[in-house]
Amino acid sequence: MPRKPVLLVIAHGSRDPRHAATVHALVRRVRAMRPDVRVETGFLDFNVPSVQGVLESLAAQGVRDVVALPLLLTRAFHAKADIPAVLRAAPPRLRIRQAEVLGPSPLLLSALERRLYEAGLTPADKSSTGVVLASAGSTDPEAIAVIAEIAREWRHTGWCAVRPAFASAALPRTEDAVRELRALGCSRVAVAPYVLAPGFLPDRIARGAVEADVLGDVLGASPEVARVLLERYDEARVPLLAVVGA
Repeated sequence: MPRKPVLLVIAHGSRDPRHAATVHALVRRVRAMRPDVRVETGFLDFNVPSVQGVLESLAAQGVRDVVALPLLLTRAFHAKADIPAVLRAAPPRLRIRQAEVLGPSPLLLSALERRLYEAGLTPADKSSTGVVLASAGSTDPEAIAVIAEIAREWRHTGWCAVRPAFASAALPRTEDAVRELRALGCSRVAVAPYVLAPGFLPDRIARGAVEADVLGDVLGASPEVARVLLERYDEARVPLLAVVGA
């Protein structure tokens, strides 16, 4: 039976040390869930090891097959341009397949909801609570449309209302969405950061949530995120295994 491809988790990187710490915590959870899979981490910027450095190391060790998984929630610029460019520069002996980004996924909605419950809400609060789905933001219309669609879907699970908001590049901002939900008549307002790790933009979301009643934590190393990550890995590795067995 062919060896499973190495899973290379590709994170953006940040000057904020909390970002890398959260990524590493998530990767540790993934390893614990699937000890049969070798999992490595590479960063596009700010942190080490770099994606290129990890790929070169894997090639030097004799690895042939890699699933490169963008640690991203939407298919925006990094997934469409940055990461493919880095992968094209990889050592030629590597067979690399880029997995899909993590979102959207029902598991991520479950993680968002659990973060809100951890912050003080209960299931009984749903019908009277408006939620701001606060994402980092993007100049990519596809990514913005996905966030808006997630908000619409989440509303149908019983919340008073759900509004998307963005920390950069698009409107509305978190604070404006909070005020809109207040004006709509929701008894309480909660902000759910649709981001994976702490950093500059999540901090901006938190500042925008100052008038909200509840602020959830980032998705972080939650079990739901780890499960989505492994789902994307399994979806991507099947074609690679087919090539190996051909």
